[in-house]
Amino acid sequence: MDSALFVALGGAFWLGILLSLSPCPLASNLAMVAFLARRVSDPFAALRGGILYGIGRGVAYVFLAALPAWGLASLPRISAFLQGEMGKLLGPLFILTGMVLLELLTFPSVGKGIGMGVQERLSRLGDLGTFLLGALLALSFCPVSAALFFGNLLPLVVKTGSFLALPAAFGLGSALPAVGAAFLVAYGLKGAGKAFGRIQAVEKVLRISTGTVLVLLGLFLSLRDIFGVTLLRW
Repeated sequence: MDSALFVALGGAFWLGILLSLSPCPLASNLAMVAFLARRVSDPFAALRGGILYGIGRGVAYVFLAALPAWGLASLPRISAFLQGEMGKLLGPLFILTGMVLLELLTFPSVGKGIGMGVQERLSRLGDLGTFLLGALLALSFCPVSAALFFGNLLPLVVKTGSFLALPAAFGLGSALPAVGAAFLVAYGLKGAGKAFGRIQAVEKVLRISTGTVLVLLGLFLSLRDIFGVTLLRW
């Protein structure tokens, strides 16, 4: 595997994990834990539900990232422009995303989530409903998750041309907390909700450190690709 693609896959996976720990997805994951707790008398059903929920989130992110990126790249003029200019765009996009993670830039929420009525109706569909609930909740973006998805993942997908591998790695990372919660519930660990609460403190550290790295990386790429300033031989 090409080393650059390997690094991009690792970055996409990390962005997926960070997105899953941001406020909006974390809140929906907590709701999912409460839903799975109803099935605690059937550990296998709780575990299966958590895995299907995580798969639903992952599949939604794959399609949401792969289709527009592939569509842009399939148009000859746009593809040629992106191949020539994406390197210059990545630096500013990384800086903006880092500033959002550091809360130096704030934007209103993109979505308000899925109503409780819809969630209840989906829950009546059993495993299919759990899968669909994960997919629908994946589309509810808050500023941080939107910045990670649209500001970082999509440009990486377009630049590398990896329309399935990168979104799949991102989706896998975003699904890990949901699957982990399913294991906790399935094995009778009722402190799953408290565990997610502790994650909020970890999320702040991860968000600030990732935001700082993105700003520094964005400055480096901007100086190199836009202004022609070579600080390191890379």
